Amino acid sequence: MAIFLSRLGRFAFRHRGLTVLVWLLMLGGVAVAASAAPPPPADTFSMPGTESQKAFDLLEEKFPAASADGATARVVLRAPDGGKISDPSPKARVGELVADLTGSPQVANVADPFTARAVSKDGTTAYATVSYKVIATELTDEAHDALLGAADKARSDGLTVEVGGDAVPVEQALNGTAELIGLGVSAVILLVTFGSLVAAGMPLLTAVVGVGIGISAIGALGSTLGLSSTTTTLAMMIGLAVGIDYALFIVSRYRTEMADGREREEAAGRATGTAGSAVVFAGLTVIVALAGLAVVNVPMLTKMGLTAAGTVAVAVLVAVTLVPALLGFAPLRVLRRRDRKAFRGKELSARQRRKAQKREARQKPNMGARWASFVLRRPAAVLLLGVLSLGVIAVPATQLELGLPGEGTMAPDTTQRKAYDLLSESFGDGFNGPLMVTVEADDAKGLAAEVGGELAGRPGVVAVSPPVLNEAGDTAIINVVPETGPSDNRTEELVRSIREELGTTGTDAGAEVLLTGQTAMFIDFSKTLNDALLPYIGLVVGLAFLLLMLVFRSVLVPLKAALGFLLSVSAALGVIVAVFQWGWFADIVGVDQPGPIMSTMPIFMIGVVFGLAMDYEVFLVTRMREAYAHGESTHNAVVTGFRYSGRIVAAAALIMTSVFSGFVMEDNDFVKMVGLALALAVVFDAFVVRMAIIPALFALLGDRAWWLPKWLDRLLPDMDVEGEKLSAQKSGSTPPRQRGEHESVFSR
Repeated sequence: MAIFLSRLGRFAFRHRGLTVLVWLLMLGGVAVAASAAPPPPADTFSMPGTESQKAFDLLEEKFPAASADGATARVVLRAPDGGKISDPSPKARVGELVADLTGSPQVANVADPFTARAVSKDGTTAYATVSYKVIATELTDEAHDALLGAADKARSDGLTVEVGGDAVPVEQALNGTAELIGLGVSAVILLVTFGSLVAAGMPLLTAVVGVGIGISAIGALGSTLGLSSTTTTLAMMIGLAVGIDYALFIVSRYRTEMADGREREEAAGRATGTAGSAVVFAGLTVIVALAGLAVVNVPMLTKMGLTAAGTVAVAVLVAVTLVPALLGFAPLRVLRRRDRKAFRGKELSARQRRKAQKREARQKPNMGARWASFVLRRPAAVLLLGVLSLGVIAVPATQLELGLPGEGTMAPDTTQRKAYDLLSESFGDGFNGPLMVTVEADDAKGLAAEVGGELAGRPGVVAVSPPVLNEAGDTAIINVVPETGPSDNRTEELVRSIREELGTTGTDAGAEVLLTGQTAMFIDFSKTLNDALLPYIGLVVGLAFLLLMLVFRSVLVPLKAALGFLLSVSAALGVIVAVFQWGWFADIVGVDQPGPIMSTMPIFMIGVVFGLAMDYEVFLVTRMREAYAHGESTHNAVVTGFRYSGRIVAAAALIMTSVFSGFVMEDNDFVKMVGLALALAVVFDAFVVRMAIIPALFALLGDRAWWLPKWLDRLLPDMDVEGEKLSAQKSGSTPPRQRGEHESVFSR
């Protein structure tokens, strides 16, 4: 691997103009294809294999005119204090509202509150249900304006009017501020790290090229592969972060090779062969983690994971080809100004090489080396403190409550939340989470009446509507209002018990009875994610474990990496529970409404953070492995790894943190949650796990950390990530680790 990538880096360095031209043509080509491609499809949500999805598919087939998945809105009206909604003036306003909504764009039907018996028992509140011909994401601006305009018009004479439902436009979660903040902070970190504008700008430029190609490709293939515009969110977030980090690692290694006295092309080749190998395997772990989201069997998550994985693959290719090509255009300008003076000609003389190597050998330990030495002197204390601190922070995660965001969790000042509260006060908590029973049978009318009668007398059920039959008479719909709200555990228990009983109803006659509705769909979604969590962790961790065994040729190093990842993720989840579920520091973070954590958060965090955590593991420990393979003891190899890679890993982690932290400033609570969770997980994993716990474990294990059974050593292919064969090829001798364990790394 190292030899192949070294040759690739040399080729890109020599033919830099051609390499850059190819990437620019590729960027331009996919951009043109994206602009010429049909618009991407609207967002759709489906869960194959669940009862809710099966029922929705049945409704789509049996009630085609009803558009089972069409958008809906509920306009809630409350009379002034002491008045009734049926009083002449309020009733007239309701009539005008219904008329205005009936003539609005894309509206299929409007149910008048007085004819649909949608008036509360106390007579103060009513609601009009608006059904649309299309799903929520296909509603036009004209339809949104008509809905909100009709509500504004009805607000007069003290009448309270609020609107809920998925037809209400939701404020965009992202406004571009997050990306700009992340890029700005990243630029500052890179400038401080490299001390060169060219070196700082190179990772940013290559990351933008990689993300541009990835996002444009998603747009070009969107209509063909069914990729909606939201699939680009994760791809942009991850692609930008890893693109900067991968280029950062190779540029840093190039500067180190130049400091060792190597000629420019050779330095670019060695940087691509060694650091590039780490980049390839780090990218593979991220790709495995993202592509593994397909295990969940939710098409939306699968598409998001695969598109993000594709963007990461592009970032890897950019790093090992475009970065060395750009180094060819500015081989010295990526160095600090004081370091450029040593490079007068095109190549260094043998005397200059020896001086550079001696200067490097005499160089005082930097901050990374000093920190590693500190940890190695006190490994037990550092290990205990790191594990205990993350364990304490993770304690709130034991009280994790999962759910899906609904109107009841929105900010109190939104019209959706106000409509939700009005309906709960006037009609009961369960009114906001109705259930729907579908009955398919030859005698659907009779069976539906039987099912409705059974449900009407059931504890926990407030109301059961009369059956609604389709034109063929073979399918009926029954609406059921539970006593408790959609996020209440008792509602989930009710759904489960109803399904158990309805599962045997009418089976002798070949009938089928299914329970669905938005509440049931949310319950099924959460169960799907929970059931997929352990298989997903097993698949991702298992495949990554094999990849890391190939990289480090060790059993204990990948094991330590995986266990450390679990610590960092648990700690990040603990903070998320404390802030977003318990409400700690909610005002500081800007959380509008504490509540259950989004069901997708744990599996999403595991997928993203695991890949990023393995990035840091590969970047840091491959340099240790390289030093160990060239003859250093494990103790000295740890110091060497931190000396060369500690500063770069810290910079990479800070860049990731800045990119993710920018999303905490967005208005949407879920976006805040994702940004804060990923930023904290990166901080915990990079600075506590990789830079404290891992070196402490190396100190306690010693050379045993690199243990690998002989039979497994013979079985595994030698990927040569540390560049042993590359060094041997240059010197014309055997690989260093075969010459003796204590040979100095500077004897290369």
